[in-house]
Amino acid sequence: MNTGFYIAQQVINAISLGSLYALVAIGLSMVFGILRMTNFAHGDMMMVGAFGTLVLGWLGLPFGLAFLGGIAIGAIAGVIVERTAYRPVRGSADVTLLLTSLAVTYILENLGILVFSSSPRNFPIPDWMNEALQFYDGQITFTQINVATIVLTAVSLGFLGWFVTRTDAGLGMRAAAEDLGAAQLVGLDVNKLIIVAFAIASGFAGLAGILWAAQSGIVEPDMGFTPLLKAFVAAIIGGFGSIAGALLGGYILGALEVFIVAFLPSEVSPYRDAIVFALLIAFLLFRPNGLLNRTQEVKL
Repeated sequence: MNTGFYIAQQVINAISLGSLYALVAIGLSMVFGILRMTNFAHGDMMMVGAFGTLVLGWLGLPFGLAFLGGIAIGAIAGVIVERTAYRPVRGSADVTLLLTSLAVTYILENLGILVFSSSPRNFPIPDWMNEALQFYDGQITFTQINVATIVLTAVSLGFLGWFVTRTDAGLGMRAAAEDLGAAQLVGLDVNKLIIVAFAIASGFAGLAGILWAAQSGIVEPDMGFTPLLKAFVAAIIGGFGSIAGALLGGYILGALEVFIVAFLPSEVSPYRDAIVFALLIAFLLFRPNGLLNRTQEVKL
């Protein structure tokens, strides 16, 4: 294969994978930006969105409607978690927030196992999404699901950019992220803003979960664990609490993982995750505020 075409192929793969990491990392950063809390249950919204789409498909809905319904179910689940688990302990000690977040994670995963069993289930998608697009006599190949992932991520990011810069709720979220107490003092409904943030963040995670399941072909209760860890790394790379940083970190991480497999000796590929987490340690040691220098105290 021509070297230029091979590189182009890997860039496309990196953008597709980075889009998924970016969607999850942005949700993490949105919640942290307002509450200064790391929501470890955020990855389970991927599972909720994917299973929601699967169940709606079982009920006979066309894939497009089931897809939108899965995103909505993920958003609603995020709001429920905020109202029932996080709001009662808001303002508590860091360890309380951490334990609550971990408890929600295990509750959601075990609910998934109780309802759907721990075995992976097939995630059916329309045949056209598996169709391959080939260019330059097959030297560049990617599937429709890769295209859908990139396009839907771009649309979602465009919506988020419009929302946080052109709507009252979005501007209020930005104000709350700067200083939650001051935002409350000037009359902003902080509880409403937090609900909106959780809904959007969880909707993004639900979208990522559906696309992840569509690419892998399966859905399972613990499917969000690994993407959450990778998104956490992406958020740290970009600057935890920064939406732009989460976007940048997601694509950097996606490129790193793809390029390790594509351009380094095959003996290195099994250590891809070790390299990723070594990068996390390096950033925490030498640039803890991330590439975009988000100067926030990180609470776990």
